[in-house]
Amino acid sequence: MVTPRFRNIALTVHELEDGEFHWVLMEAVDGAVDDVLPYMVLETAVHPQPNYSSALVAGVAAMRRLFGGEGPRRDGGGPTLF
Repeated sequence: MVTPRFRNIALTVHELEDGEFHWVLMEAVDGAVDDVLPYMVLETAVHPQPNYSSALVAGVAAMRRLFGGEGPRRDGGGPTLF
C-alpha cells in the first residue's frame, strides 16, 4: 500500500451561537469503522465570522497560513496532533 503524501485535513464551519460562525480544521485519525472516518480537531477560529461563507474563506486562509502553497504534506510543517 502506498503512503499518501498529504495529511487528511478537513475544513468545516460551525454556528456556535446564532449568527456566529467559526471555522474548524480537523485531521483524520486511525480507527475507521465501516463508512465512518473519525477526525480530531486540529485548530479552530478564535473569533466568529458574521456568516458561513466568510468563515469558510477564513478557514481556507488559515489552511494556507498553516500549510503554505504545498498543502498539508506528511513531511512538511504545520500543526500536528501527534
